[in-house]
Amino acid sequence: MAPIRSICVYCGSSPGRDEAYVQAGLALGRAIADAGLTLVYGGGSRGIMGAVANGALEAGGKVTGIIPR
Repeated sequence: MAPIRSICVYCGSSPGRDEAYVQAGLALGRAIADAGLTLVYGGGSRGIMGAVANGALEAGGKVTGIIPR
């Protein structure tokens, strides 16, 4: 079996009703980067989706955003 090199995360572009959701998104992004994985996500810069990407980027991770037409 080939090693996992990337992980896809799709979540809301809204921050939710509690700041804890955004904080969890940042933590998830950091964990993905710390594991040496590339984040593939929905491409948004807002809300929880943006928090995951920001967490990964802040931790020095690689991020690929996919926005369908």
